[in-house]
Amino acid sequence: MSDSPSPAPHKRRPRYSGKNPRRFEDKYKEQNPERYAETVEKVLASGKTPAGTHRPIMVGEILELLAPKPGEVAVDCTLGYGGHAQEILSRLVPGGKLIGLDADPIELPKVEARVRALGFGPDIFTARRCNFAGLPRVLAEFSSLSATGLPCARTVAAGGERAGVKCADIILADLGVSSMQIDDPARGFSVKFDGPLDMRMNPQRGQPASALLAKISPNALATLLVEYADEPHASTLAPALAGKDFATTKSLANAIRAMLPRLNKEDGDLSIRRVFQALRIAVNDEFSALDTFLRNLPACLNPGGRVAILAFHSGEDRRVKKSFETGLRDGIYSDIAREVLRPSPAERNANPRSAPAKLRWARRAA
Repeated sequence: MSDSPSPAPHKRRPRYSGKNPRRFEDKYKEQNPERYAETVEKVLASGKTPAGTHRPIMVGEILELLAPKPGEVAVDCTLGYGGHAQEILSRLVPGGKLIGLDADPIELPKVEARVRALGFGPDIFTARRCNFAGLPRVLAEFSSLSATGLPCARTVAAGGERAGVKCADIILADLGVSSMQIDDPARGFSVKFDGPLDMRMNPQRGQPASALLAKISPNALATLLVEYADEPHASTLAPALAGKDFATTKSLANAIRAMLPRLNKEDGDLSIRRVFQALRIAVNDEFSALDTFLRNLPACLNPGGRVAILAFHSGEDRRVKKSFETGLRDGIYSDIAREVLRPSPAERNANPRSAPAKLRWARRAA
């Protein structure tokens, strides 16, 4: 019997992963801006948004309209990356406070840490995971805490409005999807990269877009595509998509292209974006949340309080416009935007994602 040692077990050579990384987390250097600041600058200079970040839209116009002042209370109803919030916060000191709302449990902790790192502590900035439809509840929560320091002028208690809700001086709502969500294939908002067909702002609640498509009828889908996205080919697309299983974003995009073979690439891509938009709105019940927000909005504003809302497609903008016009006619608002405001040519050139933005504002009557 041999006393020689047993040979070491064979180990497979590590597989060559290729020259370029494949995972989203590894693919973009701008995901690590502290280490690759030069790369971030190059991406910005090219007119693009660095992956995993968001460039706030119409910041100058919003600051001019909302005119935040020291000591005031502001609410950013769609905190996102925190770009608008940072600019408003710097104008609220001393004595002011900003409450930031966001329904996304993935991005909210990141933006809270980002704002804290800029020196804004709990005395001036508070983040809450909440859809903007829940704004009255959040304000009521703050009004019940003696240590919040909310300098609200009054308590709303009449006209069917929610009793006990303290008010804000400034309210901002950016209704667009953030670049962090669009750029992350795991969220399923875009066909830029293949990923699960999800589209939920809060992945912990509701059903993904794939489940919606698998259960919806052709007639219901056609109605959804028209009402939520003004899709001209809804009657063609709905029978081909409704009741089908699409697990990934690219499988859905390919099916849309296959049903519209006569369209050139640009028009086909437009239809894909419209279908994705309609599904996203439906999955997140966005129009219902917006209607609730607009209905409660006056009761959440102090006399003379200002609100600005950024919309990104006609369905959102129509609702905002109608609500503000009705409020002006009924004496709830003392003034509103007479015309929609849009990003400047310079901003659209520097940040193409700003192009669809439509800004409207209103001022609460005394």
